[in-house]
Amino acid sequence: MDKTDIINIASQQTSALYNWTFNAIQNVGLSDRVAHITTSVSLLIIAFALLYIINIIIAAIFNSVLTKIIKKTKTNWDDFLLSNKVLNKLSQLILVIIAQQMIPFIFMGFPNFTAGLQKFLNILVILSVYAFINSLLKTGRDILRTSKAFVDKPLDSYLQVVQIFLFFVIGTLIVSILTGNSPWSFLVSLGAASAILMLVFKDTILGFVASIQVSANDSVRVGDWIAMPKYGADGDVVQINLNNVKIQNFDKTITTIPTYTLLSDSFTNYRGMQESGGRRIKRSINIKISTIRYLSEAEISELKKIELLAPFIAKREEEIKTYNERTGVDESVLVNGRRMTNIGLFRAYINAYAKNNPDIHKGLTFMVRQLAPNEHGLPLELYMFTNGTQWAFFENTMSDLFDHLFAAIKYFHLEVFELPASDDLRLLLSQGALRAGEKAPN
Repeated sequence: MDKTDIINIASQQTSALYNWTFNAIQNVGLSDRVAHITTSVSLLIIAFALLYIINIIIAAIFNSVLTKIIKKTKTNWDDFLLSNKVLNKLSQLILVIIAQQMIPFIFMGFPNFTAGLQKFLNILVILSVYAFINSLLKTGRDILRTSKAFVDKPLDSYLQVVQIFLFFVIGTLIVSILTGNSPWSFLVSLGAASAILMLVFKDTILGFVASIQVSANDSVRVGDWIAMPKYGADGDVVQINLNNVKIQNFDKTITTIPTYTLLSDSFTNYRGMQESGGRRIKRSINIKISTIRYLSEAEISELKKIELLAPFIAKREEEIKTYNERTGVDESVLVNGRRMTNIGLFRAYINAYAKNNPDIHKGLTFMVRQLAPNEHGLPLELYMFTNGTQWAFFENTMSDLFDHLFAAIKYFHLEVFELPASDDLRLLLSQGALRAGEKAPN
């Protein structure tokens, strides 16, 4: 006995029940119309009571038995069945299917009303099936997110594509039920309107293509730090959907950008920096050029007291002495031969200090270099990486480094270039007035 036979037997029994109730009410002496109405109302009340009892039984099975079993298991995937309400959707689907089979026979005395009611119940079954399948898809998405292979993939985009396809199928079936035509005739009519559909779903199509290419090229993942100044986005990618990408900026605001802009516009992805384990410091100290000079022997001896610099000075003194003796230069003129400069020793000190700093990465590019001099002096640039990528750690490490260097620069008889401040101008004016007063006749 298959499902069709069971439905036929149930239909015959329901029809027999309707006829028996109708005959019993008609024997009371009521008219045929009143007897049909009374029969339908009586059977409808019985049907609702029966559905209520079935709902209690299903809820008891799902909530009391299956839910407790799922909560006791050690696996996590079945917990997503509860969070996405799969059991609730399944119980609703069962009740709707039972109602679909029962209720039309209750109104056998009203064939016109029964036809419309049958269409309504068929549509309700289709929507219940969609809700159940949608819950299963969300459960599958959540299960895949627990896997390392899919944790950074745009699963929401793929889910939305499947949802759109299901919605299109369900819409086709509903239109077919309402019109009474074959679903294929509806699809043929849609083919003529494909240009309009392409225009309506332009962003969806572009987003779908972009999601696939972004995933295939591995250009952006969920959790990446990206920056798109054009859209005011600078933060972590929290979600990649079919139509948009959500970025949480560092001030905790959310910026939403269209998904296809990840292909059409340029952006910066800091994933490589984060995976390298170091974050770049690229900042200069502008040295006042007029303070750069050769150092005397007494000044060099004083700088030898700096422990980090002493080995470098000793080695460089030996190299300079050997070179000058070999070339026989006239050392009475400082510009002849080789000499130590305060800027050179300061640069060597920065190298030694940074290399002895545990917060500076030793395996990445490390330089202390001079840039081209300009109207703000001689830029002495530190180009190196911190030994960590967290923002707070990076800023603290860089600040500590430059705090020390700004305090240490005076030991090398150098000055940091600054534009004249108001105090400087007032000092010059007061000194000029003082000189003028001294030169004035009595």
